[in-house]
Amino acid sequence: MRLNGEISFRNDDDEDEEMMKNERNSTLSCSSIGSGISQQKELVVGYALTSKKTKSFLQPKLEGLARNKGISFVAIDQNKPLSDQGPFDIVLHKLSGKEWRRILEDYRQKHPEVTVLDPPDAIQHVYNRQSMLQDVADLNLSDNYGKVGVPRQLFIMKDPLAIPDAVAKARLTLPLVAKPLVVDGSAKSHELSLAFDKCSLSKLDPPLVLQEFVNHGGVLFKVYIVGDAIKVVRRFSLPDVSKREMLNNTGVLPFPRVSCAAASADNADLDPAVAELPPRPLLEKLSRELRRRLGLRLFNIDIIREHGTRDKYYVIDINYFPGLAKVPEYEHIFTDFLLSLVQSKFITHPTKSS
Repeated sequence: MRLNGEISFRNDDDEDEEMMKNERNSTLSCSSIGSGISQQKELVVGYALTSKKTKSFLQPKLEGLARNKGISFVAIDQNKPLSDQGPFDIVLHKLSGKEWRRILEDYRQKHPEVTVLDPPDAIQHVYNRQSMLQDVADLNLSDNYGKVGVPRQLFIMKDPLAIPDAVAKARLTLPLVAKPLVVDGSAKSHELSLAFDKCSLSKLDPPLVLQEFVNHGGVLFKVYIVGDAIKVVRRFSLPDVSKREMLNNTGVLPFPRVSCAAASADNADLDPAVAELPPRPLLEKLSRELRRRLGLRLFNIDIIREHGTRDKYYVIDINYFPGLAKVPEYEHIFTDFLLSLVQSKFITHPTKSS
């Protein structure tokens, strides 16, 4: 954040009054070293988002609160060189394409003083479901509050006719959840299918990931991670599959995106054992480790709890810069996060006065 080394006051002909003002000026300057707020100019956030993301995220309530906190959002013009725009304190982005990644990496090298949310290479890591959950699997988190892992899964790159044999070789148990391998922000990349029998597997469309379906009471927990802040909401998910349904169902059952805001389960009349949120200490440890391993500060994880257990959890998806507008009080969470980013920079690298 750029700091103003001087605090301006209105002119006054009274010399004594001017001296009093100078004293106040000095007091403000000293206090700003501790708070990092008094001398701050407006915090400028340049954003590069799709029109759809801009509309859903930059809502009037967020922009109004941001203005009150000294934060302004400025659209980045993709038709102009990024270095010619700004200056920015933070660049917030969610665009796809190799060219945009190249531009952003070049900008990061030339402007290390600007915080980029988040590094393009780190984001790419969670856009591919083959690498997305690897850090969770490697973490193998287990403590007194519970155990967190990933469902057994298999990646299929091509040749749908070879899927039944590949599943048999991997000894995966039906039913299987089929998901597109690449997450590109489209609705299609979030569509799921549930395959009930071996013969139907060859009808799937690679590249994809197959995950063993885990009964979880039809509810998943979306854990939103915004810097150090964590917010958890319940969403309805795929329903449990009984042994009888496994015997009676065949083929592939497609599902649209199942965990949207309209499917909120926070106010639903749920079985308490299903509705109970994961323990806070477990989520804090998981989010802290994933922030470090993924190199991301703005993402969410989808977690399910195996039905019939109290402490066995699975991460089934990770999303970068998700739909935060669906989260209650997201405006306060996000603006506090932006201020904390620059505040930490100020504390670490205070501006030297001349």
